[in-house]
Amino acid sequence: MIDMDAGIRIRDSKVNDLPRMAEIYAMARRFMARNGNATQWGSGYPSSELLLADIERGVSYIIEVEGKAVATFAFIQGDDPTYARIEGEWPDNAPYGTIHRLASDGSVRGTADACLAFCRSICPNIRIDTHADNLPMLRWIEKSGFRFCGIIHVSDGTPRRAFQLII
Repeated sequence: MIDMDAGIRIRDSKVNDLPRMAEIYAMARRFMARNGNATQWGSGYPSSELLLADIERGVSYIIEVEGKAVATFAFIQGDDPTYARIEGEWPDNAPYGTIHRLASDGSVRGTADACLAFCRSICPNIRIDTHADNLPMLRWIEKSGFRFCGIIHVSDGTPRRAFQLII
């Protein structure tokens, strides 16, 4: 658990957070669709089974403001099989953590920055990927200092732009 500026607090997700997490992801899917990215997560992604597995593995987090869950993400340390093949090149082979499934309900600014600060406090080498149509996320990734490394393909075969931040 970490307390951030502006009353933002990050804590481990719990099973009883699943309904709120589902709401946050639904809001994020609607936001992405309104902003030209209707296909990245499709309907129902991430599944409740995937979210539960993340919680059980201890890699799922909630971002709270004044006790209300406003965002969620997974931070997974260790090799990500999706990143094993890249059309491009990773800058190093050092141990890394990956930010996945970052989503917000849109009610609070700065949740992505809080997520990144939290992850940086755990692991200095961070990777992230997103769909080419996810322009808001791509702007945030660039603003945050990530370096574009190439294209990876997720489990359904679709491409994602992959980035790395080395602290």
